[in-house]
Amino acid sequence: MSEPLSIALIGLGEVGRTLAEDLVARGGVRLSAWDLKFADAGSAPARALAGLDVRAGADAADAVRGAELVISAVTAAQTEAAAGAAVPGLARGAAYLDLNSASPSLKKAAAAAVEAAGADYVEAAVMSPIGPKRIGAPMLLGGPRAEALAPRLQALGFAGARFYAPEVGRASAAKLSRSVIVKGVEAILAESLLTARHYGVEADVIASLNDLFPGPDWRKLSHYMIVRSIEHGVRRAEEMREAARTVADAGVDPLMSTATARRQDWAAQFAPQLDRQDLFDLLDGVLAQAEATHGKAAC
Repeated sequence: MSEPLSIALIGLGEVGRTLAEDLVARGGVRLSAWDLKFADAGSAPARALAGLDVRAGADAADAVRGAELVISAVTAAQTEAAAGAAVPGLARGAAYLDLNSASPSLKKAAAAAVEAAGADYVEAAVMSPIGPKRIGAPMLLGGPRAEALAPRLQALGFAGARFYAPEVGRASAAKLSRSVIVKGVEAILAESLLTARHYGVEADVIASLNDLFPGPDWRKLSHYMIVRSIEHGVRRAEEMREAARTVADAGVDPLMSTATARRQDWAAQFAPQLDRQDLFDLLDGVLAQAEATHGKAAC
């Protein structure tokens, strides 16, 4: 009987938890994990850990010690710090899979730290929300070792993982160029529809969108996108600051990315409204909370 594959997860938020659940369910693996929030028993990562057959590391280096595959799934701003914290425990020849929504320049800095320790760095750009396809979500893999790692990941259940580029940076550039649009649409919908609701013209705006861009149900889609923005606003804002860095590095002024980051940061305060299942009710809740807390100008 073969030994289980040793896998370590750095970060047990939405993505890390989802991967851990699917890997445990698949079997044949031995999991360890580390998250900065493990110290807070009431945090989502600590609660996720309690429900999984996963060893909690004393720190990042302890969690990855002996692991053949390390998966980094932290927020964008923590990409380089997570790699640095893991380095003392990385085994030579271990694969370090970086799923974080960071800029090409930040990914390259993380890669340098990992490769200096003798491990193999592979960037992964997750090109959809993790929820629908879970471990099978589409992922673009980049780096000198990416092509070799792709079939190993697919065998573990990463059905959407595919080799994309032999260098680090291109996969994250594809991801963040997409994010300029996707997260930007979330921000634009919130700003437009909150304004429309204030003036009582929201139904006409939705009807116009359905006519101009037929296909999606814009009332349903708008609710989904605004909820995602509220639920993950802090993380999305970090991602959009990385998108802004990516845009600037391309020689383009990141006007839209910077504005989107601000709107995503702003959205996070409205978590108390997440239970509202109807778009217009959600808009009313956000407007009421904003007025009660800061006055109407806070929107």
